[in-house]
Amino acid sequence: MIKRARELFPGTIIAFITALSAQYLAELYAAPVMLFALLLGMALNFLSEQENCCPGIQFSSTTVLRVGVALLGLRITLYQVHSIGYANLLVVALGVAATMLLGTLLAKWYRQAPLFGLLTGGSVAICGASAAMAISAVLPHSPHREKQVVFTVLCVTTLSTIAMILYPLIVEFFDLTDSAAGIFIGGTIHDVAQVVGAGYGISTEVGDIATITKLFRVLMLLPVFLVLGYIFRGQPGSAATGKLPLPWFVSAFVVLMLVATIDLLPTYIVENGLRASRFCLIMAITALGMKTNLRILVKGSGSAILLVLIETLFLGGMILAWIIWNQAPINGA
Repeated sequence: MIKRARELFPGTIIAFITALSAQYLAELYAAPVMLFALLLGMALNFLSEQENCCPGIQFSSTTVLRVGVALLGLRITLYQVHSIGYANLLVVALGVAATMLLGTLLAKWYRQAPLFGLLTGGSVAICGASAAMAISAVLPHSPHREKQVVFTVLCVTTLSTIAMILYPLIVEFFDLTDSAAGIFIGGTIHDVAQVVGAGYGISTEVGDIATITKLFRVLMLLPVFLVLGYIFRGQPGSAATGKLPLPWFVSAFVVLMLVATIDLLPTYIVENGLRASRFCLIMAITALGMKTNLRILVKGSGSAILLVLIETLFLGGMILAWIIWNQAPINGA
């Protein structure tokens, strides 16, 4: 155990310090922390060629990632989900499934691997960078998987920031009610931070509804894990085993979600758990950035960017069409 700790220490401590730096810069410039983590990690790409750093970087991009995903369960309670209304929840769930299916189908059209379409579709549909990191842990190994994850995080973080600015203008243009605006913001923007920024930038009520809607999309990670775990169980590189399609970190996600629902834990433990989850994900994307060569990432990326953009527009258009038709009533919908 001591020998293993010594092997992991150099790469892990570098990823840790870089993640702290990303957090500081994000707070200083009020910008997406995942984007800073990715860019700082890519600037340290040369470390992935250092033999003593490789084990820790690999550990940070896999095990630390899975711990962060597991702790996401503390965010969600079943009571929060119920408050949105069943019809609205159904449409949001259909939007998640349809976007992932669209990404998988269009990937071949744009000369991308189907698994890349599945990865980008899940990232757009569920929770942006966090979903990309989580879904990648269940997918089977491929020589381009890490490059695809980094590219997906970069794209969805950028598009999510743009959406945070543009979507409130759409709310104003269509004169949506507060409840409808909350469903639209929470059901379409990729990352939680941008949902919060856009929602509470309109009003407190819109922000509350948008946040709960977004957390329901985060909850969709569970059925996605189950389905993908069953499909890819036993394949090399997938966290799903041949006997059980549910990886350990997904089981932990479910347990923590139930714990949050029945309010077993003190508030300070939940808050610290969520902080730890966020930092683990930041640290993991930093490590992935360290393993990514920018020149390789940029090569042939035009069609991939278009794929992510189409997925984003599809999800936004689908939820907006439902809202305009229904004006998204809350409770009893």
